[in-house]
Amino acid sequence: MIKTSQIKTALFSVMLIFGITGISSCGSSGSATPSDTSTVITPPVVSTPIEPTARYPDYNSSPLPDDSSGMESNAQQLAANMTLGWNIGNTLEAIGSETAWGNPLISRDLIQLVKDSGFNAIRIPTSWDQYSDQETAEIEVTWLNRVKEVVQYCVDNNLYVILNIHWDGGWLENNITTEKQQENNAKQKAFWQQIATHLEEFDEHLIFASANEPHVEDAEQMAVLLSYHQTFVDTVRATGGKNSNRVLVVQGPKTDIELTDQLWGDMPNDSVTDRLMMEVHFYTPYQFTLMNKDESWGNQFFYWGKDYQSVDDTQRNTNYGEEAAVDLLFKSMKEKFVDKGIPVILGEYSAVRRNGQLTGEALNLHLASRAYYHEYVTQQAIMNGLVPFYWDSGGLDTFAAGIFDRSDLTVFDQQTLDALLKGAITP
Repeated sequence: MIKTSQIKTALFSVMLIFGITGISSCGSSGSATPSDTSTVITPPVVSTPIEPTARYPDYNSSPLPDDSSGMESNAQQLAANMTLGWNIGNTLEAIGSETAWGNPLISRDLIQLVKDSGFNAIRIPTSWDQYSDQETAEIEVTWLNRVKEVVQYCVDNNLYVILNIHWDGGWLENNITTEKQQENNAKQKAFWQQIATHLEEFDEHLIFASANEPHVEDAEQMAVLLSYHQTFVDTVRATGGKNSNRVLVVQGPKTDIELTDQLWGDMPNDSVTDRLMMEVHFYTPYQFTLMNKDESWGNQFFYWGKDYQSVDDTQRNTNYGEEAAVDLLFKSMKEKFVDKGIPVILGEYSAVRRNGQLTGEALNLHLASRAYYHEYVTQQAIMNGLVPFYWDSGGLDTFAAGIFDRSDLTVFDQQTLDALLKGAITP
């Protein structure tokens, strides 16, 4: 049996370079890897609030009076309104510039294409630290305006938007430690004061998300993460205006479903009720969704699902993380959160194309199984109350998961788009 630690280590290594290689996933999490029964996870501990130090200027100098206009829907109602989501991956979070990882500038026409293709929600992974003064944490106004412009494209199309602080160089996500806790809470506060203030005018179609895939593995780190999330919630609320009632999203440890089920305690405290959502991601099984070369501990998988196993290439058939695992993991999120009135965002999921590794009937079987994977995951997410957001890196070449050709504004992968739309129509 393959050990969990081996798969997660390999996944982390792959993710560190994904922005250069065009790998579809945005980070280092996965779920439902084979069980490592030797791992002992301690119970969650209660987070002690950490007041951010006064390291940076106060960017909330003029908080607004509470404004509930256009903010009538609570978290459950907004989740019910979102049917199928899509990520603008490898773009606003790209290190270097919006186009540094090979995608063109986001255009109004691209957003229109996404809507016309059947999506009604967009997640915008965004980097902020590289556009900020490292002494004062002040974000460049030109960048704040650019992000606001992209959000406007979406809202003008009546799309729901989730805007986050993504990996962003790892300043928060790779430093969930007591040593970095005060420093990172200070930056979290400074950034969200500026983001929330600059985008305050948007109605409930805009949702803020605290982080992306925070690297947490134990109860001590979980307590630190909860302090980061508490700072996020308190900071956004303190800016006032529509942000007093805006729906906010917090992320589980590594956004890994199993870790979230095991380590997560209570949601952050909030000054309003029913305005928080949870977020997890899903790249299971890793060997099928992301793995780009065989390793000593295991091979890549090309075929997923009970009806899509190869009789000629059996070593490439999945042997874990199939339908039953999807059912079990999504059910755990339903029972832990959804049934208690806390909506869950499935912020990322996808499986790469392997058309550069396969030809003929083998390629056809792989693509069919991949389409089935996307349909099944989408369907089961919705049936368990999770809101699915497909991860699209924009790549159209080998080992990518792009649906749209963002340059000529056409649908590139109709098979995957059809599978997602079919999965979104639950029985």
